[in-house]
Amino acid sequence: MWDMGYNLVGGIDEAGRGPLAGPVVAACVILPKKMLPDGILDKNNNIRDSKRLSPSQRERLYNIIMSSSVGVGIGRAGPEQIDEINILNATRIAMEQAIENCTCKPDCLLIDAVNLQSFPVPQYSITKGDIRSLAIAAASIIAKVTRDREMMEWALKYPEYGFDRHMGYGTRQHIERIQKFGLSPIHRRTFCKRIISGDSR
Repeated sequence: MWDMGYNLVGGIDEAGRGPLAGPVVAACVILPKKMLPDGILDKNNNIRDSKRLSPSQRERLYNIIMSSSVGVGIGRAGPEQIDEINILNATRIAMEQAIENCTCKPDCLLIDAVNLQSFPVPQYSITKGDIRSLAIAAASIIAKVTRDREMMEWALKYPEYGFDRHMGYGTRQHIERIQKFGLSPIHRRTFCKRIISGDSR
């Protein structure tokens, strides 16, 4: 993108589209042209997928990215909003917030499969962007760590659900806890219909 004349290339990604509870969080990251965060590449010089990094690795990269980036913005949509407008639209809103909150406005956006029509800057869709683009990979890490931190806080308020272990995803343990305790205020009602009705397939 820099070769095409863009100076502020914003990578955008989200975390939390699939869980049964908690928000969807998006991040927009603008890296300096020569930045290569130590540890973001694997031994084969491939960009690491944030989902395959350990929590400690993500935290370390989070701190590096936050301190070294040209701009960072974070957005979120909560479970009530997800239930009201569906996860795709909620994800779009979170991404738009991330761009609006970015400390430096991008002149180009790299994004994985979501079209943000409300922003009049060039957008490039990159399939599997978090393993093909450093900026998207960095945004993925920021979004994931931000969301995990929020879920850890919810785990203190609702310890019976074990949010600190599964981060709201539909693990067997989580489903069993929902069946036992019902839904908490941060559960996505539209995602949990089958579980509540007794059909957890």
